[in-house]
Amino acid sequence: MEELVIRDADVVDGSGADSYRADVVVDGGRIVSVVKEAAAAGCQRPRARRELDAEGLVLSPGFIDMHAHSDLALLRDPDHSAKLAQGVTLEVVGQDGLSYAPVDDRTLEEVRRAITGWNGYGDDVDLDWRTVGEYLDRLDGGIAVNAAYLIPQGTVRALAVGWEDRPATGRELDRMRQLVAEGLEQGAVGLSSGLTYTPGMYADDAELTELCRVVAAYGGYYCPHHRSYGAGALEAYAEMVELTRRAGCPLHLAHATMNFGVNEGRAPELLALLDRALDSGADITLDSYPYTPGCTTLAALLPSWAGEGGPAEILARLADPATAERIRHDLEVTGSDGCHGVPVEWDTIEISGVMAPALADHVGRTVRESAVARGEDPWTTARRLLVEDRLGTTILQHVGHEENVRTIMRHRAHTGGSDGILRGAKPHPRAYGTFPRYLGHYVREAGVLTLEECVAHLTARPAARLRLPDRGLVREGYRADLVLFDPAGVAAGATFAEPRALPAGIPYVLVDGRLAIEDGRRTDVLAGRAVRRTPV
Repeated sequence: MEELVIRDADVVDGSGADSYRADVVVDGGRIVSVVKEAAAAGCQRPRARRELDAEGLVLSPGFIDMHAHSDLALLRDPDHSAKLAQGVTLEVVGQDGLSYAPVDDRTLEEVRRAITGWNGYGDDVDLDWRTVGEYLDRLDGGIAVNAAYLIPQGTVRALAVGWEDRPATGRELDRMRQLVAEGLEQGAVGLSSGLTYTPGMYADDAELTELCRVVAAYGGYYCPHHRSYGAGALEAYAEMVELTRRAGCPLHLAHATMNFGVNEGRAPELLALLDRALDSGADITLDSYPYTPGCTTLAALLPSWAGEGGPAEILARLADPATAERIRHDLEVTGSDGCHGVPVEWDTIEISGVMAPALADHVGRTVRESAVARGEDPWTTARRLLVEDRLGTTILQHVGHEENVRTIMRHRAHTGGSDGILRGAKPHPRAYGTFPRYLGHYVREAGVLTLEECVAHLTARPAARLRLPDRGLVREGYRADLVLFDPAGVAAGATFAEPRALPAGIPYVLVDGRLAIEDGRRTDVLAGRAVRRTPV
């Protein structure tokens, strides 16, 4: 007898088709049968060792977070309710061109310091891997949700070239090609870039094109955080479209937004650019989070020249008064490339987390508010934070536009991604609220998407991008990564005031056919594993 039957569910199967009522039988980590109500009439209904009454609940595939920063959290936090409670059953990590494999001892330490604001320093995790395959093997030891990995181009460049702002030599480019090929052979699903972060931003288009050709040969995709989301955003999107066209590589645009005042109301221009490419045969998808503010580290706003050489050199430049003044001018007057070419507005920069406990009173204030409280100018406060927190300060950037968010999420190539940073005293609520906010606010309350459309955006469409032949749909033979939610009550609990509040209306989540959330409570199930690239 099978393990579980989910009885009388309203199935939204991920395809975009209308919902239907059915009994769904799960066994051995897979869906073994889907018996629609009409088919069951007049015959014996399926039975199993356990029955779950889904009356009034929607059953859908588990949600796929296409842009996650849980690279260390998956190993650090077995509970991982930040994602499980949202119905997420698969995350894509290795984002924005910086993560922890492939590395050697030198680059591992450099990367740990560079993205300590994203993931913590990692001294509470045994970072005993060096290759992509070894990292994936660690995930196979049992994690809360499944995880796929993107090879981080910035980390690859740090390993082969260093943190210098210069073109790669022929030998260095060969080494980067080799590292990308090895990572893909070991199971990575593609390549990410952070083209406003050092050292990835130092790569020119020719270098990136060569790496994308390797990705294409292995059936992966390229996921860039491109060179600007502010001034020059449309040009930056067009650059990625053209680059991947030349390389013959599928493109997935990370957290595809149009931010800052220069881009208010300009989302239709972005979508027209993408539609032209799609209609000409390009393979393009994108993800977005359903909020207006962004989130990054304070150090990320610095100009690229200030980041050359890595974290230690950044701190040295900040300590030098003349160099620090040059940095200030780039930030406040010129418009730093780290701040997307837009002069920084300190009253839009909210401090969301610090590593040093002595700096905790800054959290929840904008840089300007913190500066006023101390009787100093904002740059003095920002500089002190950068130095005393060893570049670990995280921020929210209140620079987005609601009409752009809504327009982009309607697009035919759209998927969902939280871009969730889980560290800090007051993280962005998208880390805990993205998926229920889509379902509750943008489907039920605002009507921006239908329920069937939204579920397809969060399940089947990302599974297709990841080339996963048995995930993303409620179908016989598919993996039993499933979520049951109340369509009338699902809602994000997380707010900017209480960013770690868990969502409402998601009582059951199954990972590999096992209940990881049951009656709204986390079980001890650790059924997640690494999801490796499907060979071409």
